[in-house]
This record gives sequence, C-alpha cells and structure tokens, in this order.
Amino acid sequence: MGSKILPLAAMEKVLKKCGADRVSDKAKIALKAVVEEIADRIAVKAIQLAVHAGRKTIKARDVKLAAKS
Repeated sequence: MGSKILPLAAMEKVLKKCGADRVSDKAKIALKAVVEEIADRIAVKAIQLAVHAGRKTIKARDVKLAAKS
C-alpha cells in the first residue's frame, strides 16, 4: 500500500476505451488515484479473507469476494 504502480498511460487507455476523445493529465492522475485507492481496499480485504481461511495465498475468489463487499 505504499508505492503506486499503475501507469498514467493505462489510465488514458481506460478513459479512451470508454469514449473520451482527449484526456488531460489531471484527469489521468485523478483516475489513477481513485483506482489505486479502491485497489488497496480490495487487496486488504482479500488478504483478510485468505488469512481467515488459513491460507497465505490470495486466490481469485478472495479478490472477487472482497470487491463485492
């Protein structure tokens, strides 16, 4: 939860895929911050679910369940 790893280019691709013709740098930075915050919350919940199940390995089902709650 410390380092931020999502590239700005990926944020631009997402916005353009959804229909944006042009994307400002501030929009890319804002989307990156929001997506990383949500990803951090989901990751923490997924880890808690795996630990509760007695596992060290995070599985796809942990991530999916964490994203729903």
